[in-house]
Amino acid sequence: MKRIYFDNNATTKPDARVVQKVFEQAQEIFGNPSSLHYEGQQAKRLLEESRRIIAEEIGARPDEIVFTSGGTEANNLAIKGVAEVFSEKGNHLLTSSIEHQSIKSTHQYLERKGYKVSWIPVDNNGVIDLELLEKSLRPDTILVSVMLANNELGTIQPVKQAAKIAHKKGIYFHCDAVQALGKMPVKVDELGVDLMSISAHKIYAFKGIGALYIRKGTKLTPQTQGGHQEKNRRSGTENLPGILSFAEAIKIFQQEKAERIKRMSLLREKLENGLKEKFGFARINAELAPRIPNTTSVSFPGFDGEILLLNLDAMGIAVSTGSACRAGMTEPSYVLQAIGLSKEEAQGTLRISLGKDNTDEEVDYFLDALGKALEKIKRGD
Repeated sequence: MKRIYFDNNATTKPDARVVQKVFEQAQEIFGNPSSLHYEGQQAKRLLEESRRIIAEEIGARPDEIVFTSGGTEANNLAIKGVAEVFSEKGNHLLTSSIEHQSIKSTHQYLERKGYKVSWIPVDNNGVIDLELLEKSLRPDTILVSVMLANNELGTIQPVKQAAKIAHKKGIYFHCDAVQALGKMPVKVDELGVDLMSISAHKIYAFKGIGALYIRKGTKLTPQTQGGHQEKNRRSGTENLPGILSFAEAIKIFQQEKAERIKRMSLLREKLENGLKEKFGFARINAELAPRIPNTTSVSFPGFDGEILLLNLDAMGIAVSTGSACRAGMTEPSYVLQAIGLSKEEAQGTLRISLGKDNTDEEVDYFLDALGKALEKIKRGD
């Protein structure tokens, strides 16, 4: 059975061109970038060239990029790093109610350590309340963290405006851009952020590699002790194959950017039109908000999303019931509840996240399979 993969917000299939390029390079260039000999310096050259390519895509300087093991580590480094370095100045942090689990959990960890956290609510389209954000800032606020694009809804946040509000009070601003990179323009100067997290496996590169943009002059405490790597900001031998895959995926994206975004937008439009026509009772969440072009969150009142997912999986289709980082958790999505869905509505929700290689035919098959799955569940089969 040919599989259809509609869970690209969880992870993407590595591009064959990325795999081939990294395989070729990894066979020849295997040294430790910290070593002074020829093999080490070959690796160092590739490491820094990759850093330059990634920095260029987001409008940063190469020395502002710190490689990590992924988006989760980048988020931890940003939030804990700033919290620790400014602990004497203040202990108040501010974030939104629909951040990725790694942001939410990091703030909860800091709450247990004695920090104070304000959770800014969102409207029923998943957009933060900027007026409330501004009112929530305090003299002891040291960091604001707001994601660029939500992983479950696809909602794009007004990060530029939020960062300006924080900066007026001299407060650092962190942005989780993991879901945004590769689906919309992401430039650090345009956004006005001090720190920004990105990840490779969301853009058709390897898992286990991410990066944190740290604006020059921004202070934070390293969270990993050891060697001097990444200018003493993140110890540990760099994951060169992962970093090479990240850079190669960025290069391919730069060539295909406009076409890729347009194609995903048209495919998502076809999908959502089909959902409305065939399943009038279904609700597309955050439909009126600006969204990244590949993401649809749709609720089916009266149905269990997990049962629906398993039925679709049996028909060869991979979708999600929410964030992959919440897979296996029984409670409903806090993101969906934050936009006003009941627990039952949240549990009856699917996330469909398209990728660059999905086709019109796959959308047609999905809509047909979805109808069959809903009928089967209704019958109690």
